Amino acid sequence: MLVEEYIETTLNKSISIYWWSRYRLRNKRSALLDQREYPMSNPRKPFRINVGFIIHEEIGYSHEIPFELDKVKLDDLELKNFEGSVHIGRTPQGLIVQGKFSAETTLECVRCLKNFNYPLKWEITELYAFNKKSVSESGLLLPDDAHIELAPLLREYALLEVPINPLHKPDCKGLCIECGQDLNARDCGHSQVEGDSPFSKLKDLL
Repeated sequence: MLVEEYIETTLNKSISIYWWSRYRLRNKRSALLDQREYPMSNPRKPFRINVGFIIHEEIGYSHEIPFELDKVKLDDLELKNFEGSVHIGRTPQGLIVQGKFSAETTLECVRCLKNFNYPLKWEITELYAFNKKSVSESGLLLPDDAHIELAPLLREYALLEVPINPLHKPDCKGLCIECGQDLNARDCGHSQVEGDSPFSKLKDLL
């Protein structure tokens, strides 16, 4: 009887150890998958993305990466309240990158020279080809280290949404051609008929 009890106890312990090992292995595997699905980005380069884990996925696989930044500088373009997401999909030719973004930038009104916040909304669609045979018109190739830098693309597409002659409001009255007073603030009483005033040339720029 003691032998049977010993065997049963030993068997139960073995089963418990087996299932505990499987539980730990499953949790470790889940953690590794989470790291793969959500690769950490460099805070100094938030738009430099490691896409190595997508390259080895099946065709049709896609992964979405969200962005939310209070401030970001894309070379000479400063943005605030940056939000958006990028969708990276695996294709036979390469990785297709699609994204929608919104942000604010500071512009100078061409009439009154006042700085103001201007909202921007833009989208991007580009292919990072696996080889030169699959390169699109943009000429983007997937780097050997499988890291893509989206900052230049974001800047290029965002600048397309910046107006050539920005106005802080459609009915901006501009500056007085005589004294330079901001006519949105008050009327200085001067005639706004073009003359020899140095400020009269400003209208040629509008």
